[in-house]
Amino acid sequence: MAKSGPQRYPGASTAYWYQSKFGGDSMESNVIVWHTTEGTSLPDYSGGSVAPNFTAKPDFAAKRIVWYQHFDFDTSSRALVNKAGGVETNTLNVCQVEIVGTCDPTTHAKWEKAGYAHLYTPELPDWAIRDLAAFAKWAHDNHGVPLSSGLAFKAYPGSYGSNGVRMTGAQWNAFKGHCGHQHVPENDHGDPGALPMTAILDVAKGGTPSTPQEDDMDPIDVWAYKGKKNPAGTGAETHDAYWYLRESKTRLDSLTTQVAALSATVKTLAGQVGKDVDTDAVVAAVQKAIADAVVKVDVDVTGTQTQEA
Repeated sequence: MAKSGPQRYPGASTAYWYQSKFGGDSMESNVIVWHTTEGTSLPDYSGGSVAPNFTAKPDFAAKRIVWYQHFDFDTSSRALVNKAGGVETNTLNVCQVEIVGTCDPTTHAKWEKAGYAHLYTPELPDWAIRDLAAFAKWAHDNHGVPLSSGLAFKAYPGSYGSNGVRMTGAQWNAFKGHCGHQHVPENDHGDPGALPMTAILDVAKGGTPSTPQEDDMDPIDVWAYKGKKNPAGTGAETHDAYWYLRESKTRLDSLTTQVAALSATVKTLAGQVGKDVDTDAVVAAVQKAIADAVVKVDVDVTGTQTQEA
C-alpha cells in the first residue's frame, strides 16, 4: 500500500532508526496507540525488535517533549503482541507512541522518593500535554487521525489484563482515533494507565492545558490569615509560618511605636538642657512616655487584635 502525507514528524530525531533493520508493512494509519516505557530513559527496545514508531522523552529543564522516530508514520512498528489466528495489531493501520515515564502509582512513589524526575501519566504537567497534543494535531492534519477516542483510560493496575475496556476483535477492526495499549485485543498490558486523553485532544483542537501545577496556590492574605485549627481539636491555632509572619509584623509595629515615643521624649529633654529643670517633673514625664509607648498585643483564635495599656 502506498503511504501518503509526510512520514517524519518535524524535529524528531532519527538517531535510533529501526525501519532499515526490520522493514515493516506500509499502511494508512488512522489510529494512535499510546504506551508508557516504565522507565526514565530512552529504551533500546531490544535492538528495535519491540520498538514503536515514536518515543516521547521529557526534557524537564526545557519543559518540553523530545521526539525520537524509529519507523515512518505509515509503517508498522513492533510494540504490540500479535497472536496467530486472531486480529492484526501492529499492522492494522496503527502508529504507536511510547511515553518515557510510568503509569504505575507504586513506581511513581518509589521514583518520587528517590528524587528521580519523571512523567507520571495521571499527573502530566501542562507542557507535556501541550507537546503530546501538538503531535496528535499533526497526525490529524497530515494523516486524518481523528481527534477522538471515546474510550476510558483506566488507572493502573486496574487497567491490566481483562480490564473491562479492552476492545473485542470487531471493535478493534472498526476503531479509529486514539487508544492505549490497555485497549488493544490480544494484549494484557495496562499502560498508559490514566493518561489524560481528553485533555490532550482538547488542546489539539485548540484549547489550552489546564492541569493544576504544584506551585499554583491560592494567594494568601498574610495579615488576615488566621492559621489552621489544631488537629487535636483544642480550638487553638497551629503556629505555622504564616502565623509567625503576621505576629512578627504586629510586634514590629509595636516596637516602632515605642521607638517613636522615646525619641520624642529625648528631643524634649535635649531642649531643656541648660534651663531650670524640675527633676521630679522630668522623671515623671519620662516614666509616663515609656508607659504610654509600651503596647501589648494579643491575638485571639479569631485573629482579632486587642491592645492593652
